[in-house]
Amino acid sequence: MTLVEDFRLLEKHGFKLIPYEIAQSEEETIKAAEKLKYPVAIKIISPEIEHKSDSGGVKVDLRSEEALKVAYREMIQRNASKKIDGVLVQKMARKGMELIIGGKKDAQFGHMLVLGLGGIYVEIFKDVSARICPVETKDVEEMIAELKSHPLLEGARGKKPINKKELEKLVVRASQFMQREDIKEMDLNPVICDERGCDIIDARFRK
Repeated sequence: MTLVEDFRLLEKHGFKLIPYEIAQSEEETIKAAEKLKYPVAIKIISPEIEHKSDSGGVKVDLRSEEALKVAYREMIQRNASKKIDGVLVQKMARKGMELIIGGKKDAQFGHMLVLGLGGIYVEIFKDVSARICPVETKDVEEMIAELKSHPLLEGARGKKPINKKELEKLVVRASQFMQREDIKEMDLNPVICDERGCDIIDARFRK
């Protein structure tokens, strides 16, 4: 599935996503950014690129047309050898804790869901907690408490705690979504959370 297909599937199931537009050219990318209002982020759409950040396929916090043009051209040039289906232009997300809500369908246990520290830290710290679906609110509370990074979610060093109620709702919905769509693999990463709520920044599924 492509990034666009993944986003559309989430929207179909009632997930609220950051405003975004799909562009097929530099001109369309500029128009999309004007519509969404700066700052924006852009992400390459390609079936041949699994980890967009590693290939220079993600540019964030673009605050002007000139910055957008430079980022767009650099991104396209760096991935010129790949099949490019377009660019996703996304309103810049809130700043906060980067988490991952992931899962897979296990041959023995069925659908399993994980919650943990996300973004670029997933492979480094491997700080995750897992449950067999369906996952309920009380399960999410336990999963948060099990994370080594949970003091950061609670508001360590003077920072405000994240909105755990919104995170709980999102994780429960993700669990239901996996089962309804019979998702084989799911990767919502990063999901950025702060005291107001949670933003799904990127998504990847395998059915």
